[in-house]
Amino acid sequence: MLQLLDITKDYDNKPLLRGISFSVAANETVCLLGASGSGKSTLLRIIAGLEPPEQGTVRWEGQDLTAMPAHLRNFGLVFQDYALFPHLSVFENVAFGLKMQNLTGTVVERRAREAMTQVNLSGFEGRRVTELSGGEQQRVALARALAPRPRLLMFDEPLGALDRALRDRLQDELRGILHATGIPAIYVTHDQEEAFAIADRVLLLHEGRIVRDGSPSEVWNEPGSAWEARFLGLGNVIEGVVSLKVGRSKVETPVGVFGLGCGHAHQAGEKVELLLRPSGVRLAADGNLHGVVADVLFHQDAFKVTLENGLYFYLPEAPQVGEEIRLCVLQSGIRCLTSPT
Repeated sequence: MLQLLDITKDYDNKPLLRGISFSVAANETVCLLGASGSGKSTLLRIIAGLEPPEQGTVRWEGQDLTAMPAHLRNFGLVFQDYALFPHLSVFENVAFGLKMQNLTGTVVERRAREAMTQVNLSGFEGRRVTELSGGEQQRVALARALAPRPRLLMFDEPLGALDRALRDRLQDELRGILHATGIPAIYVTHDQEEAFAIADRVLLLHEGRIVRDGSPSEVWNEPGSAWEARFLGLGNVIEGVVSLKVGRSKVETPVGVFGLGCGHAHQAGEKVELLLRPSGVRLAADGNLHGVVADVLFHQDAFKVTLENGLYFYLPEAPQVGEEIRLCVLQSGIRCLTSPT
């Protein structure tokens, strides 16, 4: 379906995107996840045909679209700010793109109503968009993008302006709509939770390059670098030095000594970075990690315990602030991050 090959883009004479290549398959939702300013929205604009790359090609089923105007690509784009026409009704907003295609009135009517039904807006036809809630306005924007039956949908931070409760509900509905329509989609966000809830595949964008490409479970469970672990908020990243004792690899760190079960061939004296999962611990008098409790915060079904050294963990019971505790870090809660920061 969609294929990007070696896309490069500069901004203010500095490289923003550097050799971006990936593809989107039929019925697949791919999420571009990265920090603000990482080039996600620029990449989306290049795919849409709203601005050109410095080099590289955009292909659809083998056809080179790089020089093709945006209005000929038949790609739909949904923005964070909705970009609706305030003087038009809901139906008129949804039908706007169809009318631009010079379709007959009957076809416009049928496709617009079909799109509104897909996003649960039946009965809203005559309402003014200025009377709608933020979530309802975003549904109108989605219906307008769906009505022309695009061959690709693109979303640029579409839920960023909504509160968390509404965002959670809409992201579940959006995933269902995408699967029901079968339209391939590219979804841009800086919100990790949103990305993992919607995407079939997640691409992590960092310093102009795709540093990770995998399913949500692969990206979450198998971070390949300290940057990935920190960006995704997976837990505590600490530095240490490998030591070999009785044929077993250990890592000596400022906060304790930990076993290595990653299967990599480490050398004595090698510097490594470890991810300590915050839930992979238990209180133990002979634990391999100790520290003084600096803060305790109730977090859903556990307590988030932060130590004075900055490490944090989740425990079923709350210790006292100022108390010194020892924790046993389970082997399942340790991951060696082989790539440098």
